[in-house]
Amino acid sequence: MLLRLAYLTVTNLFAALRMLPLSDRDKDAEILAPRHQLTVLERQLSAERIKFFPADRALLAALLAPLPRQVLCRLRLLIRPDTVLRRHRDLMKRRHARTCRPKRPGRPPTVRSIRMLILRLARENPSWGYRRVHGELTTLGIQIAASTVWEILTAEGIDPAPDRAATTWTDFLRSQADALLACDFVETVTLTGQRQYIFAVIEHATRRTRILGTTAHPTAAWGTQAARNLAMDLTDTKTTVTYLIRDRDTKYPAPCDEILSDVGIQVVLTGIRIPRMNALMECWVQTCRHELLDRTLIWNERHLRSALRQFELHYNLHRSHQAMNQAAPLRAVPEPLTRAQVTHLDVHRRDRLGGVLHEYRYTA
Repeated sequence: MLLRLAYLTVTNLFAALRMLPLSDRDKDAEILAPRHQLTVLERQLSAERIKFFPADRALLAALLAPLPRQVLCRLRLLIRPDTVLRRHRDLMKRRHARTCRPKRPGRPPTVRSIRMLILRLARENPSWGYRRVHGELTTLGIQIAASTVWEILTAEGIDPAPDRAATTWTDFLRSQADALLACDFVETVTLTGQRQYIFAVIEHATRRTRILGTTAHPTAAWGTQAARNLAMDLTDTKTTVTYLIRDRDTKYPAPCDEILSDVGIQVVLTGIRIPRMNALMECWVQTCRHELLDRTLIWNERHLRSALRQFELHYNLHRSHQAMNQAAPLRAVPEPLTRAQVTHLDVHRRDRLGGVLHEYRYTA
């Protein structure tokens, strides 16, 4: 024990002699650094590995970095001197980055109205690339880089023009709605067991329906006469039609297509078993069945024609359509009521076909 005491006395004496040339600041750093290391060790007595938190690293780097490298090598540290110097360099980099940060962090974002206009141009013109969209913006006096247009389209997931320029059947029908007609035969059965065929036509633009007739035997002569009646009606109402969509049913005679061709109407045949190619007509057939045929007992052909006449008037003059903002084919949406008018509503119900169809109007 005496030998050990003598050894410690001599080593501490030489350590005190070594500290004589050091300044007070260096001595304080050598004292505070071991103290902080002891604090770290006490905090992690049960841990298998000593872990320094970011605050511990910053404190040790600030205390020990100013000391000479020879002094760092003599200190009994839990980390290497190179680690202390590296952490000090990282602190200086972050401080330099904060002090030299520009006041304006890059280019300002694109105005929202311009972004919406770019997306609108791309949506309404599938064949336009970002260069064509940029040119249209320049024509409107909007100064924006072509690369910005590309970034906006890419961020919204809009494919390049070649990938979205293909025309679908739905797009074709929507773009040609003003010049399209669609027709189909609707089959029903009377109470006597007789099968009846209803020939109807609908306009894509206005949703106006024309029921051309009903028959138990759709012969070629009957179909030809129905085509003549349709051509005369379109001429009288000055309705411009270019295409007529129909399926490949054998009930349509060849003279029917010739009569329509003479008045400038081209017949477009749908695919086999593809009812979506004539979607509007199929929707009308479903509506006719749901609102009329499934709720009415049809006695004979005469009764069927009378019921269809009432349904045609109801469909064209009163029934609202979502695709037309709740307007009817031959009736526009009325002006909204004022607050005073809403407080007192006097609505009258009109029945068609004995109450199968209801129409509501204000009392005169």
